[in-house]
Amino acid sequence: MKDFHTSVEKLRRDAADAAVIRDLATDRVKREMYDKLNIHFSRLADEVEQAIRSFGPD
Repeated sequence: MKDFHTSVEKLRRDAADAAVIRDLATDRVKREMYDKLNIHFSRLADEVEQAIRSFGPD
């Protein structure tokens, strides 16, 4: 389970990094791409957390 928690943490960091880049981007296409990455990484992290909960406690 620890590996799953580590994966969630990495996905959350990746989502946060994408959000920072999105906010700094001046090009509309890049901003939209990094926004999609932020959303995608956040959803993946949510899905992994949901899977962890479905397996029960550590």
